[in-house]
Amino acid sequence: MLRAIILDIGGVLEITPDPQMRGLFARWEERLQLQPGEFATRLGPLNDSGSLGTCTEADWWRDFRTALGLSSEAREAFQADFWAEYLGELNVDLVRYITHLRSHYKIALLSNSFLGAREREQARYQFQDLAEVIIYSHEVGWQKPDPRIYQLTCERLALPPQATVFLDDREPNIIAARQLGMQGILFVNTQQAIAEIEAWRALEDSPPH
Repeated sequence: MLRAIILDIGGVLEITPDPQMRGLFARWEERLQLQPGEFATRLGPLNDSGSLGTCTEADWWRDFRTALGLSSEAREAFQADFWAEYLGELNVDLVRYITHLRSHYKIALLSNSFLGAREREQARYQFQDLAEVIIYSHEVGWQKPDPRIYQLTCERLALPPQATVFLDDREPNIIAARQLGMQGILFVNTQQAIAEIEAWRALEDSPPH
């Protein structure tokens, strides 16, 4: 029996046209007169430390500034650009739909995130009013498609995987969720995602033959 809906944030609840931030990095490589791809190369292991929370946010940005050789002003400018790209715009139609379902299902959010995301997303979008469980990779030290982060989400919902539907915009994350027993829906667009959730709801409500 379907009892919970689990949603990704970036690219699903947040509309982010460039989720890998390739455009952001390319603009800053040009601004800093770096070679294409050099931005990511210089960051190296910093990428994982930000998404897995192995350091503090302040330490990450300090090390970022050092790795790129930036002034304080340039680091602050990049940080502002980074969060503008990261937060995107709210998927109002999907949030409205999920809000309508809150009286019928538990709602959880499961995000491959970055240090500081919870505070900024709460300030802008009030996600804690939408979902009773929110799992951020930088807070728990695992990220999708690691099965442990799905298991943790189900544990915090106090539900077996088979009682959940998971919505994400990356196919490897959906495959991992299905392997654990979740019903996985690959997000392509809002209309398609809502239609597929409704199909699962209708299937659950169908009388047995």
